[in-house]
Amino acid sequence: MFYHISLEHEILLHPRYFGPNLLNTVKQKLFTEVEGTCTGKYGFVIAVTTIDNIGAGVIQPGRGFVLYPVKYKAIVFRPFKGEVVDAVVTQVNKVTERPGIFAPQNPSVTSDEADSSDFQ
Repeated sequence: MFYHISLEHEILLHPRYFGPNLLNTVKQKLFTEVEGTCTGKYGFVIAVTTIDNIGAGVIQPGRGFVLYPVKYKAIVFRPFKGEVVDAVVTQVNKVTERPGIFAPQNPSVTSDEADSSDFQ
């Protein structure tokens, strides 16, 4: 199932990026660090849709790096057991330790033998 939810992330920025493009750098780093990742709680982050707030940076003592808290909204995909998903089967494994059906359903969908006991 796809959801549009509010999330938070902290961006650690090196001092070389301080300057007139600081906010653009924080935004770009957010996209790079978050999109395509997976968390157990929210699922796969497909895309950041909006950046709601970039908080005040906190200087890391002794390092010079700055930590920026960012609040944003993203589209996430969190599949649930038993959920029906449309996909094209690209591979069937019967020989491996865990036989299963594999279908590219960004980011990925697999069905193991336990879910397909009647599969031939």
